[in-house]
Amino acid sequence: MKTVLMVAEKPSLAQSLAKILSNGNMNSRKGSNGACSIHEYTGKFNGEQVFFKMTSVCGHVMGCDFPGKYNNWDKVDPVELFTAPISKKEANPNLHMPTFLRKEATSVDYLVLWLDCDKEGENICFEVIDCVRSVMNRLSTQQIYRARFSAITDTDIKHAMNHLVQPNKNEALSVDARQELDLRIGCAFTRYQTRFFQGKYGDLDSTLISYGPCQTPTLGFCVERHDKIQSFKPEPYWVINVHVQLPNGKNLYLDWERVRLFDKEVAQMFVNRIKTGDGALVLETIQKRGEKQRPLALNTVEMLRVASSGLGMGPQHTMQIAERLYTQGYISYPRTETNSYPENFDLRQVSC
Repeated sequence: MKTVLMVAEKPSLAQSLAKILSNGNMNSRKGSNGACSIHEYTGKFNGEQVFFKMTSVCGHVMGCDFPGKYNNWDKVDPVELFTAPISKKEANPNLHMPTFLRKEATSVDYLVLWLDCDKEGENICFEVIDCVRSVMNRLSTQQIYRARFSAITDTDIKHAMNHLVQPNKNEALSVDARQELDLRIGCAFTRYQTRFFQGKYGDLDSTLISYGPCQTPTLGFCVERHDKIQSFKPEPYWVINVHVQLPNGKNLYLDWERVRLFDKEVAQMFVNRIKTGDGALVLETIQKRGEKQRPLALNTVEMLRVASSGLGMGPQHTMQIAERLYTQGYISYPRTETNSYPENFDLRQVSC
């Protein structure tokens, strides 16, 4: 019987995927690295009975860095970092992820990659391929498949399994390029500005002033918000809250059309006039038919904004909750720039 190795991006996701694909009929065991589990079951693949092994990585398998000699700030001019060689190394040496993947991939016949469907996930696909290429049976591009999915629902996952594609090398290479640029620019400019600012400001409480492509716009947002808070001048205002008792004994709470007044004396005048009255006169009744619009999908930025303003949740906490909801099948992939639901996203199934 042939063996199919399937790899997801996180242990929790691997468990959810295996449960769906095996219809809950699977056996699980702990991996040799102690962080990842392997979920095993039998089923059909390419028209034949096979043995499935579903496991995962824990994010990126590999990272990039300069050779050790370039880490000496005193001996290396920052400008050299723009042309220095870059090497790949394990993203988390404590996990021994390449060794774990090679062990589970030994003599398997097919590889199905269930990494998250973004560019980072595509890059991890090829990190996994590089780790297991040499230990698989008769490896060719026809034996490596990529699953495309956006939600952890039965419909979406089984559709992805039945419509496997090839991993996208160009998207993976774009992440390699971004990682290299981040490393070269970040390290070089961090060293430049750290040296420049050292000793110039007595209240500078950091020995390292880091630089990164995302840090500059983020700092701009923080400064802009800080300036608005500092320049804000609170101004008192007054609101009139009125409720009248209906003949049937119920209370009716009224909204003031003017909402608020910044002049206390004028507001008090209106309150006095209300107190002298002995009833309320209905001038007009309007009956409208309301329609509730379907919920609008949120991209990542809008999701973070809504969670902050409506729930008081910070970005990190929001993303942790979103990741959990995603792996449990309640929402689609939370890291996205689109505000449209995927065509095959089953809203009825999620709402049940």
